[in-house]
Amino acid sequence: MRDCDCSAGHTGIAIVIGVSGTIGKAVSEHLSAMGVFEAVIGLSRSGSDPLDLLSEDSIAHSAEQIAKSGKALRLIFDATGFLHGDGVNPEKTWRDLNPLAMAHAFAINAIGPALLMKHFLPRLPRRGRSVFATLSAKVGSIGDNKLGGWYSYRASKAALNQLVRTASIELARTHPDAICVALHPGTVASRLSDPFRKDGLDVVSPDEAAARLVNVVSSLDVSASGQFLDYRGCPLPW
Repeated sequence: MRDCDCSAGHTGIAIVIGVSGTIGKAVSEHLSAMGVFEAVIGLSRSGSDPLDLLSEDSIAHSAEQIAKSGKALRLIFDATGFLHGDGVNPEKTWRDLNPLAMAHAFAINAIGPALLMKHFLPRLPRRGRSVFATLSAKVGSIGDNKLGGWYSYRASKAALNQLVRTASIELARTHPDAICVALHPGTVASRLSDPFRKDGLDVVSPDEAAARLVNVVSSLDVSASGQFLDYRGCPLPW
């Protein structure tokens, strides 16, 4: 893997949102070890200054605090997401649909990242390369859906993809060098994926997943903005 060029040199900072999760923690550690940013700041709802996707006030506060540092914000990596937990599991059939569970999936997987874009994208530098990358999922692809099921997760990630596409268009009007993308990380060994692993499924370690994702982010140019890409940097069908 070639050296990361995410920061356009040894200037600016990176933030990783969802750093308490498996992928977010690994990405933060990977970026810190590479030393290409002045600082790598991890944010999560369990941090000392919490960022909670269910609280717009906390998102706005975090964005304001980052801006007060006076450092150019060159990378925003959103590693948040919700698939299962608290008695909620992916639906196997429409008989499993529950409006509260669906609302929660959309709140974390679509509305939360949209609010991150609302409050953080305007704080990217007007000139010079910068990236906003958010974790989507291949199962959010409508064109690739051959198996059905997983209604809430699929639909909320598809919504996220549309939000990224729409935000990239607006972002380009004021930040012509900025890039806004949705990334599919593959299947990563974690508590999130453990219940759904199958024989023959390509499962990678968090460290390997982080390296692949950072490599993709480092290789993007502005023509990639608004795209839905996998961990190799290849476009996925909408």
